[in-house]
Amino acid sequence: MDEETHHPAKPAAEHVACARCGATAEGDIAPPDWICSVENGRRQYFCETCSRTHIRAIESRLDSAWW
Repeated sequence: MDEETHHPAKPAAEHVACARCGATAEGDIAPPDWICSVENGRRQYFCETCSRTHIRAIESRLDSAWW
C-alpha cells in the first residue's frame, strides 16, 4: 500500500506530416481541416489541399495507394 505509483513516460513529440505531399502541421497535432485515415493499422494524415483534391476517392473509402 505504500508503493509509489509510476506514470508511463510520454512519447517524444512528433510532427504531423501529410502522407501524400509531406506538408507539415504546426505543433504536434493535426489541424482541424486535415483528414485522418487508418490504413493497414497505421494512422495517416492528409492536408487540406490533398484531401480536397482526392475527396471522391476518400469518400469511396479507397486506400491512398489507389489515388
